[in-house]
Amino acid sequence: MGPTASGKTGILSRLFGDGGIGQREAEIVSADSMQVYRGMDIGTAKPSAEERRQIPHHLIDIRNPGEQFNVGEFVRLAGEACLDIARRGKLPVISGGTGFYLKNFILGLPEAPPSDPEVRANLKRDLREQGAGALMNELALGDPLSAGRIHINDQYRLLRALEVLRLSGRPVSSFQTAGGGFPGRFLIIGLSRPREELYRCINERCAAMFRRGLPAEVRRLHEAGYTPRDPGLRAIGYREFFVEEPIGGVYRLSEDIAGVQALVAQNSRRYAKRQATFFAAIPGVQWIEAGPDEGEMAERIRRKLEGFLENF
Repeated sequence: MGPTASGKTGILSRLFGDGGIGQREAEIVSADSMQVYRGMDIGTAKPSAEERRQIPHHLIDIRNPGEQFNVGEFVRLAGEACLDIARRGKLPVISGGTGFYLKNFILGLPEAPPSDPEVRANLKRDLREQGAGALMNELALGDPLSAGRIHINDQYRLLRALEVLRLSGRPVSSFQTAGGGFPGRFLIIGLSRPREELYRCINERCAAMFRRGLPAEVRRLHEAGYTPRDPGLRAIGYREFFVEEPIGGVYRLSEDIAGVQALVAQNSRRYAKRQATFFAAIPGVQWIEAGPDEGEMAERIRRKLEGFLENF
């Protein structure tokens, strides 16, 4: 695990790609909440076709941008993938930056109350009649922590947080983890970089995405009918392109590409800071500071991995 642009994909290639130094065959289970979406390749830094040829990847391109994908689905599908990989004699490696997914896979899902059809129907009615702003204000009063984490356009998480609040009178963040995470042993490696270096890497990767054609990718998605109202296009790197018209709620694409690029980089830096904070709350992480020599980092991780597997 590690913040965006910390170097996870490069390290995996050095460990398990063609000619890699890893002594075991591995398959990757993506723990990235946005790489599940088809057609969103550049902005999510999805592994290339060549990288996926060298190392099989799971949970990539399994949803359309208009479909929801949540932590419960991730925990279930990632568990199934890990068991299948292990049954075939290969090493399952979960890699990504969505800390919420990783934490719940390792520790188990929270014991929040199950969905209630009547409460959910009332919330959807309130959303239609009052708008997302009114619901966000309600959430901020009862669960300010969740209100600060959830984007106002993320209707799924907004409605779920309010559903839990209305059902229990407690914020969703107050529920303890139920235990019963994936039934296996974990070697948890975290990649970190000094903040200024990480921000430089984020800025460089953002610029590279725009050179590779991110604006055209977003335009194709918009022409296919997708907007930030869809779960996929709420992602950083996509939502910044859209401008909502004041009347009618119609979205158009911004013509200020330089301004969009600056905003994507800024939001990515802010996201990386939140990621680091979230990762720090996951127990048992062995942190490695990323440096310019990916080969040396990969060798350090290889030694940790082989020492871990010797004890099985």
